Parts: sequence; C-alpha cells; structure tokens
Amino acid sequence: MKLSQFSFELPDQLLAEYPSEHRDEARLMVVNRKENTIEHKMFKDLIEYFEPEDVMVLNNTKVFPARLFGNKEKTGARIEVFLLRELNPETRLWDVLVDPARKIRIGNKLYFGEDESLVAEVIDNTTSRGRTLRFLYDGSYEEFRKKLGELGETPLPKYIKRAVEPEDADRYQTIYAKTEGAVAAPTAGLHFSKHLLKRLEIKGVNFAEVTLHVGLGTFNPVEVEDLSKHKMDSEEAEIETPAVTTINKAISEKRRICAVGTTVMRAIETPVSSMGTLNEYRGWTNKFIFPPYDFSIANCMITNFHTPKSTLLMMVSAFAGHDLMERAYEEAIKEKYKFYSYGDAMLII
Repeated sequence: MKLSQFSFELPDQLLAEYPSEHRDEARLMVVNRKENTIEHKMFKDLIEYFEPEDVMVLNNTKVFPARLFGNKEKTGARIEVFLLRELNPETRLWDVLVDPARKIRIGNKLYFGEDESLVAEVIDNTTSRGRTLRFLYDGSYEEFRKKLGELGETPLPKYIKRAVEPEDADRYQTIYAKTEGAVAAPTAGLHFSKHLLKRLEIKGVNFAEVTLHVGLGTFNPVEVEDLSKHKMDSEEAEIETPAVTTINKAISEKRRICAVGTTVMRAIETPVSSMGTLNEYRGWTNKFIFPPYDFSIANCMITNFHTPKSTLLMMVSAFAGHDLMERAYEEAIKEKYKFYSYGDAMLII
C-alpha cells in the first residue's frame, strides 16, 4: 500500500485537548471485522465483548516528565530540552532534542532551575535537533533523577496548544503505569478506570502486562510513498514469563486476546515463535506494521483515532482491513468522535 491511501481531512474541532471527565465515559466505536459492522457505545461497555479467561494485554510503561526548560550560558536564551532516553546512568548521558536547535552547539552549557543547581553540557550532535547531553549534578543518582522529576513537566503531544496544567501529570498516565521510561503515554489505556478494571477482573478476564517505552519515533510522520522504505525508531520493550504464560494459554484455548493499544501490538508481534506463540523478550524493537500483515498473537485491539499518514493508522488498517478502517474513520468524523491522545476509542473485534 502507498502513503497517499492514508490521507484524510480532519476538522480541527475534533482534536481532543482534554479527556472525558471520567476516563471510562469516552465514546467507543466497536468495529466487527467478521460481521463488517460498526456500533457506537461508551468505553465502559467494553465489558460486554469479553468472556471469562479472555486476555487483555496492557502496556505498563510510565511517562516521566521529559520536557525541561533551561537557559544557555552567557546569553541566557531560553532552551527547551526534551529527554528521549538515558544512554548511561553512571555518566548521566542523555539523548535529547533541543529547541531552538540552531543556538545549541557542542561545548555549550545549559542551566536548569532558579538556583541553576542542574547543569548540562552538550557533547555531541545526533540529528538536526538531536544532541547528547552530560548532566552535571552534585548529588547521588537517585537525587539526580528526583531533580529531573522536579524540574521536568509532562510532555503533552504537540497538537495540544494549551499550556500544561498540573492535572496533566495524572491525566496523561494510565492507572496501571509502573515502569518509568516513556516520553508519551500508551493512550488507548488512558480510558481504563479502576472501576472498569475491577469489573473485568470480577467477570474473569485475565490481564497480561508488557512494557514498551513509547518514544517520539512512534509519532514521526511517514514521508515516503512506498511504505516499505519507512524506518521506525527503536523503542525499548520487555515481555516477561507471566505475560508469556497467560497469553500462550489463551492462544491454545482460542480465547479473545486484546492488545490495548498499538504499542502493545508492536511489542507482542516482535518476539513471535515459529509456532505462532509468544516468546519472552528484552531489547529494542523497530517493528513497523502496515498492510498486508498477518497478526500472530492478538485477535482484538483497542486503539484511539489517529493522525492521517501515521504509522499508527497503518497498523489499524492492517488489523481491521483497509476498507473497513476507512468506513470507520468516515463515520467517526461524521459522528464527531474526538481524535488523538485525549480522544475517544475504537474496539476492533
């Protein structure tokens, strides 16, 4: 398939800048691939589509406050630093993006906090906006990470034009987030409330947790018409024994296995065995799923409504079928579903 097949006009008023007041009261579009039907529900109605011993696979990554603002030495120019990944905990090396990048050169120092207690030195250029920083901080590693947390703010997606609010630190985090390392939330999971999870648990639905630390690469636009030539950035993933056991048992029993979000789908499609079962995994994945693609593990998916020409939309197309996905998106726009991180959700069964 070609990039141009994933283009559509999205009205600005459908971009969700705030979530639903109650997480599980977002709208839910249910797309049935077998029946070729589309239903309109509330997210909390999700429970109707699952039976005892079905499995929901959750991404337990936790967003850290990755956006810092500092000042350049001598000039005092205000510089935004976006922490991408920690390269070396001992030497406090980080891979970051800086803005405005043209002002930041190797050897420059940046000062953070009113007391300038945190300093970073630019030691390398990686991309046009990318830099490697070495942080200088007079304290232990734990104190250094605490300082980053104090100075950083929640990195909301670029399309949200409003200022970050204190509530966003909780809003932009799933209730089951545990393992810190993502710079963006696995947004399909933002719709789950504690109450809904408990109801699913009481019904007998099983949960399996995997970790995929969402990076900015997930949101990089595809710029080549031939999709096979697009390269995904790598993201760190971990799938441990308990998840593998739960998921493989469900495969053998032909249960419904639901990937909660595109990040989960990418994680569980990375270490598939020759028998079509899941293996344990710890490493990096740059898996790019686009049509045509045969899915091995999940037979159900929860996802948000995504950006035109995005890798996320391409995965949904591969899973739902392109014609049905196009129909669903046309209906979503007509019915004024909210798009993106704080928006409404889709269940594909």
